[in-house]
Amino acid sequence: MKKLIFGWIAVKSSAFILIWLLFAYGTAQTSKPKQAPTPTPTPSPAVDTSVNRPTSDPYTGDLARFDRENRAEKLQIERVMDTLGIKEDSRVADIGAGGGWFTAIASKRVGESGKVYAVDISQASVDYIENRKKKESLSNIETVLATFDDPKLNKDSVDAVLILNTYHEIAEPVKYLRNLFPAMSKGGLLGVIDREGSGGDHGVDQSFVKDEAKRAGFEFVEEYDFVNKDRMDYFLVFKKQ
Repeated sequence: MKKLIFGWIAVKSSAFILIWLLFAYGTAQTSKPKQAPTPTPTPSPAVDTSVNRPTSDPYTGDLARFDRENRAEKLQIERVMDTLGIKEDSRVADIGAGGGWFTAIASKRVGESGKVYAVDISQASVDYIENRKKKESLSNIETVLATFDDPKLNKDSVDAVLILNTYHEIAEPVKYLRNLFPAMSKGGLLGVIDREGSGGDHGVDQSFVKDEAKRAGFEFVEEYDFVNKDRMDYFLVFKKQ
């Protein structure tokens, strides 16, 4: 009889211990601190890319006219390249390359270990520069057929960019510069040489250029007027931080 009683007590004790353990486990599970929900990322504010000014129609004339005598001296193009930090090994983009006048000059400056991207929206210009590249044995040139709002350059592919007498023709300048931004290396310099004008007369007020570049993310560095003696042409330099 005593054995039965002790057996029954042992069973009850085991059951009690089991119930207590289950209760303790459940309490521990429910008392775990809840993880805070992952916050939804806030989207970057949209940038206003609209442009409230006229732009000029792209040039469609004789591409050879840009290779006129003394142009390099008048623009002080060697000084322009120095200002933009273009040297041997540099990767350079010539935006609105036209007949490749600056492309060829930059090609010789950067040497075989450098690279020059001749960017234009005109297939005729791209073909013209391809022929020039072969004729002048400029193997470090790569032509790029762009669109009106995108230079079509790969990310981190250029150290310096020159937009020479072309900015006034870019129909969507803020969009264009925003698409150019990731293609430039950190600290890379963007140079804009253009003529004072209204936008529709193959010139653009430099205040518009400064504002549009700022909206695209570039920092204004300096303004120069040595590119033309009549002071009609200006040279603006911007930086990618």
